[in-house]
Amino acid sequence: MKNNKWIYYLTAFFSGTSVMAIELGASRLLAPYFSSSQIVWTIIIGTIMIAMAVGNVIGGKMADKYESPTRLFVWLFIAATFTMLIPLFGKFVISGVALILATFITKNYLIWAALVSCLLVFVFPLLVLGMVTPHLVKFAVKDMSENGKTTGIIEASNTIGSIIGTFLPTFVTIPTVGTSLTFVIFASVLYAVCISYFFYAKKHRIKSGIITIIALIIGVLSSNIGVAFWQNNILYEGESVYNYLRVEETDSSIILSTNVLFGVQSIKKKNGNLTGMYYDYALAAPIMAGGLDKEISVCILGLGTGTYGEALYKYFDVSYMDGVEIDGKIIDLANKYFDLPSEIETYEADGRAFIDASNKKYDVIMVDAYRDITIPFQMSSVEFFTSVKNHLNENGVMVVNMNMRSSQEESINGYLEGTIASCFSSVYTCTAGGNVELFASNGVDVYNSLKDNFSKINNSSLRALMATTLNRLEKVEKSNLILTDDKAPVEVLGMKVLDEIISSELSDIKEMIKGKSIKELLDMLLSGEFGF
Repeated sequence: MKNNKWIYYLTAFFSGTSVMAIELGASRLLAPYFSSSQIVWTIIIGTIMIAMAVGNVIGGKMADKYESPTRLFVWLFIAATFTMLIPLFGKFVISGVALILATFITKNYLIWAALVSCLLVFVFPLLVLGMVTPHLVKFAVKDMSENGKTTGIIEASNTIGSIIGTFLPTFVTIPTVGTSLTFVIFASVLYAVCISYFFYAKKHRIKSGIITIIALIIGVLSSNIGVAFWQNNILYEGESVYNYLRVEETDSSIILSTNVLFGVQSIKKKNGNLTGMYYDYALAAPIMAGGLDKEISVCILGLGTGTYGEALYKYFDVSYMDGVEIDGKIIDLANKYFDLPSEIETYEADGRAFIDASNKKYDVIMVDAYRDITIPFQMSSVEFFTSVKNHLNENGVMVVNMNMRSSQEESINGYLEGTIASCFSSVYTCTAGGNVELFASNGVDVYNSLKDNFSKINNSSLRALMATTLNRLEKVEKSNLILTDDKAPVEVLGMKVLDEIISSELSDIKEMIKGKSIKELLDMLLSGEFGF
């Protein structure tokens, strides 16, 4: 074998590829349950690095103990089988962890849930992959005069494989065939490496072939298990470069969600009425901007499937509307399932990049880019809100949807309010269920403008809603809680609020599962009794 180093170089290459593919797959498998925030990424990367380090140590000791690399390839084959079966058991384990930990974790829920999930689902194959390099170095080195050269080629092969394993899942396999089949594909690559060795070494040929075929069939079939596997009203479930996406249909609504545990990103009422959610309260912005007396121009940063834009066209005269959505797949879903108004000019772009590059001005700018704990820091800073202010007409109004409502003063919303108050002269908030709508302007006093224009509202439903909005408006005072492009710890601030949200939203579930056995919990989960 030492005279045929290609098997070792290929093993190093494909091991590096698989490490990064599993890491990226882990982030996508966890995101629908725990978000894709920097905190979750930190847990994933930290856990993987620890697993790899432990694997290096174990692999080094194992390499010194045995005179043949066969044991390494047996372990690598087991790791490939484990990876192949992640589509089968991964979602069950992660959702189970999310539920179980929610019953007794009151602080740092996101950290603990993501950590336990990583330990149970991803650590083993990565630990084994960490064992690879020490083995390869030992068995590929023919004599000490070539030690440096051989080690360098092995490391280079591993690094090049890691580079390919970074780009291929992100831009090809995950958007094209999904996360589950991505695990299947890269597990198959590891299988190919192991079987090549077994055939070359004339060991475990039949056994490895049979196991590979069975595991491959299970892996492919398991890819049909949805992330929200307990739901039975799903019209579409898939992934894009940015998001897990699910479209559900109820008797009254079509709903887009990017998280299986909580949150509705967009909704369309089949009867065309108001949604009863935060989008309705945001309709105060065009009234504050004088939209009952004139045509208005609108920009929506975070268009989603167009819930807010459609409502604006229903209740106001809109001259033009630009809808900005970073995820092109969401725009496709908006057209297919949500009847996105054709009048909306859609742009597939980052909201900050779009507004900074635009030379247009608007009467209303809606910022709706905050999704659970995933808050883009570049759209939460003084610099961003200053740019938004500069793109408003003289009496223009900005409305911001903030979904991390909290009783803590120094929460993420507290910082957003303080940041916006440093840019605008008139800033008010309105509670809207679990969300908070913030209205800001430099041209008008938003409270008095809504009050003065209230009598002009002809639609009875809108009038009743605006009466509620007016009563809930609270003035935001300037504070020292300010976020900047240089310092915007939105993930840490959001995580603190997430503990409150989890406790609130899962309080009923805690009562349901109190005293239940693990088997009873699984039965309840599979039957859809939790009703997520």
